[in-house]
Amino acid sequence: MPYGPDLDGTSEKAAKVASVRVQLEMHSLWEQFDRLGTEMIVTKAGRRMFPTFQVGISGMDPESEYVLLMDFIPVDDKRYRYAFHSSSWLVAGRGDASPPGRVHFHPDSPARGAQWMKQTVSFDWLKLTNNPLDDNGHIILNSMHCYQPRLHVVLVDPRRNSHSYAQRNFCTFSFPETRFIAVTAYQNHRITQLKIASNPFAKGFRTADPDDW
Repeated sequence: MPYGPDLDGTSEKAAKVASVRVQLEMHSLWEQFDRLGTEMIVTKAGRRMFPTFQVGISGMDPESEYVLLMDFIPVDDKRYRYAFHSSSWLVAGRGDASPPGRVHFHPDSPARGAQWMKQTVSFDWLKLTNNPLDDNGHIILNSMHCYQPRLHVVLVDPRRNSHSYAQRNFCTFSFPETRFIAVTAYQNHRITQLKIASNPFAKGFRTADPDDW
């Protein structure tokens, strides 16, 4: 089901962004992971997300240009640990100080609404890292903390005083089923199994005929 923007009621959005609707692709797969407690690997070098954050967009003005970007916000101020005896995540104490906030711009930005709406928009180049000194532009996260990905749609306003309309020219979308805990190694073996079963790039981890290797 397409989601409308997360409006906070503090400002009226421009018509060209208020009409935008976003639908999460691979929704059923995200829900499978969410039921288990999604985990995403973070590494020093940076690791891509799986499932990949992909959306279908509608309601844009075809001729106007938009910028798409993502950020990741902490769900709470807690640090977590995985309890193997109960196969569940438990609060382990106060969270660590948040690393530098970063955004990931979709590489096709800016583009006309017609281009964004004609195909699935995939953030497959986005990488997650736990290196606070990363200089590759990856999203920096704390391991064992819970995060919510957010998508921002920004209208490119050609007016010279466009900064005066900044609050009106963007809208934000978030999907609760995409939240995850950042880890350096998978804790729940069922998450590992589901990732291997559903990720086409994890073929080498599966039990297969040697002739297929």
